[in-house]
Amino acid sequence: MSILPSDLQPPFAHFMGMIFTTVTPDLVRAEMPVREEFRNRTGVMHGGAIMALADNLGGTGATANLREGQSTATIESKTNFFASIPIGDVAIAEAIPLHRGRTTMVWQTRITRRDGKLAAIVTQTQLILSEK
Repeated sequence: MSILPSDLQPPFAHFMGMIFTTVTPDLVRAEMPVREEFRNRTGVMHGGAIMALADNLGGTGATANLREGQSTATIESKTNFFASIPIGDVAIAEAIPLHRGRTTMVWQTRITRRDGKLAAIVTQTQLILSEK
């Protein structure tokens, strides 16, 4: 069951076409249709669009773990690419926490194609910011 509805996502997530299916403190899942606008020079999904999907999932997962008055920001992100995602396919993303500390969280997002082939793994660090 989701605790953070899709309508609470930032405008960027809507612009990219991200569809959230699960948002809990332990798991975030979303899908994103791979539109023509995401095409890179070789005719497949641009790596930046893949990274943007993962960044939003990690931020969503961190947000699902925040206490009142806290916010979060990505301070580091690393991506390994394994396979391309064709235009017209769907990028399927699943993010899990690797670390949930007092001042940082680390989230790992696996992105696959519709056929289940692993396309990328993104590991990011989220800084926990407290209201002053």
